[in-house]
Amino acid sequence: MGNSKSGALSKEILEDLKLNTKYTEDELCKWYESFQKQCPDGRISRSEFEKIYANFFPNSDPKVYARHVFRSFDTNDDGTLDFREYIIALHLTSSGKTDLKLEWAFSLFDVDRNGEISKNEVLEIVTAIFKMIPPEEQKNLPDDENTPQKRADKLWAYFDKGDTGNCCSFTLPSP
Repeated sequence: MGNSKSGALSKEILEDLKLNTKYTEDELCKWYESFQKQCPDGRISRSEFEKIYANFFPNSDPKVYARHVFRSFDTNDDGTLDFREYIIALHLTSSGKTDLKLEWAFSLFDVDRNGEISKNEVLEIVTAIFKMIPPEEQKNLPDDENTPQKRADKLWAYFDKGDTGNCCSFTLPSP
């Protein structure tokens, strides 16, 4: 990642992030300083990430959903988020381009990373999302989507894939 001796952000990563996010060099350097203070080893573990989610959803159970989100951001599959993965995730979810948001959403639902989304994967993600909705709020959901199964079935029907168990694959256009 950065220069481990000085703790500075490497020029290569800085240039890459300037090209691939909306952040300026000054903003990236400030983000990096903050990241280094919170993560002195330069990485966020899955359990640390789950704790962050728990702070945002104190009255629910976001652990399973946080694991899926973490998996989708851990692009090198090393079990941690480095600064680059962290900033790309932050940019993507806050202001990224539509095609990149779609790519991320697909990766979130593609639990087994086989390039396709199955009905079971949709149910798995929807169930994780439901665990983050307080029970009193779940009571206010429409009858046709007030359970994870009903909501997953509704999403599946939206893509008109029937009960085959397979949905779609996702291919980005070549640059």
